[in-house]
Amino acid sequence: MLYYLFEYINKTFNPPGFDLFRFITFRSAMAAITALIISFWFGPKIIRFLQKHQIGEAKKADGPESHWSKAGTPTMGGIIIIMSGVVPAILWGDILNVYMWLILLGTLWLFGVGFLDDYLKVIKKLPNGLIARYKLLGQVSIGLIVGVTVYLSDDFSGYNSLTTMPFLKNVNLDLGILYIPAVIFIITATSNAVNLTDGLDGLAIGLTTIVMLALAVLCYVSGNAIYSRYLNIMFLPGSGELTIYVAALAGAGLGFLWYNSYPAQVFMGDTGSLALGGAFGIMAVLIKKELFIPILGAVFFIETLSVIIQRVYFKYTKKKYGEGRRVFRMAPIHHHFEKLGWPEPKIVTRFYIVGIIFAIITLVSFKIR
Repeated sequence: MLYYLFEYINKTFNPPGFDLFRFITFRSAMAAITALIISFWFGPKIIRFLQKHQIGEAKKADGPESHWSKAGTPTMGGIIIIMSGVVPAILWGDILNVYMWLILLGTLWLFGVGFLDDYLKVIKKLPNGLIARYKLLGQVSIGLIVGVTVYLSDDFSGYNSLTTMPFLKNVNLDLGILYIPAVIFIITATSNAVNLTDGLDGLAIGLTTIVMLALAVLCYVSGNAIYSRYLNIMFLPGSGELTIYVAALAGAGLGFLWYNSYPAQVFMGDTGSLALGGAFGIMAVLIKKELFIPILGAVFFIETLSVIIQRVYFKYTKKKYGEGRRVFRMAPIHHHFEKLGWPEPKIVTRFYIVGIIFAIITLVSFKIR
């Protein structure tokens, strides 16, 4: 909104200094600052509201015993993240840009799915919340919308079904019609991956913020003709506008981490994790970096893989030996380290370090191909 206002003022009156608002870098910085301000202003108010109405985390009997004391901590804090991220993006971004409205639609769609799941679990006291197949339907639906739009829209003409191959120079994979189911899988997978990672204070939001900062760089260079040519990556006209959205989410993530760091005052719940994970996947799809997801989101990938390995091995050994056995003491893998006696803040900090390392590897990979 402010983008259009300042553009009008600049074109009509040409006042000194207003030319700044044309630059993506300036608007990205302003979006991040605005997100922080909103988070710091409304965060405590939302937390008090959640406490007053006893919208808190339920005791998880299947979780580590050390987490039982967290029962009652306000949840659904994803409201803080999404409000703090979406509002600045709308204020400072060009929301008529196809990239912007797709990422806004996807984030809000999955926010709605996560909110409904938390509402049913926490307020309506349904143990499992939203039935799994309905949650999956919500994820698949937005994946289908994004996939079909990218595949058919003239805005993506020339690279509709292409994706960048990691570590290979000038090599893009064309998936053809298979691109649509691939997008559905990617968005569903990333959405669930962040959800699985959200098990320790500050873990999911910190890792998501690291990923978003790396994505900000990728979005900016993908939308810049000079930098994309220099790095030999696909030039995607208009995709640079996504930098503003990612910067807003990064600012919102830092703001939420203020309240979610150990010991957490509030949890994001599925309200935040599904939306943030989906935003990660959609962003990778829009800038054609889908195959970089296991590298950039390595910790999310490992967390998900640990759950898959645990379940498959347990079912296999139960069928073969009559008794299920486990690879990890508990899955996802962050709980395994808890069972080994690692303090929660140490696990989170070390996972941050791993996340930063893989974010750097992702960015460097474009230069060393």
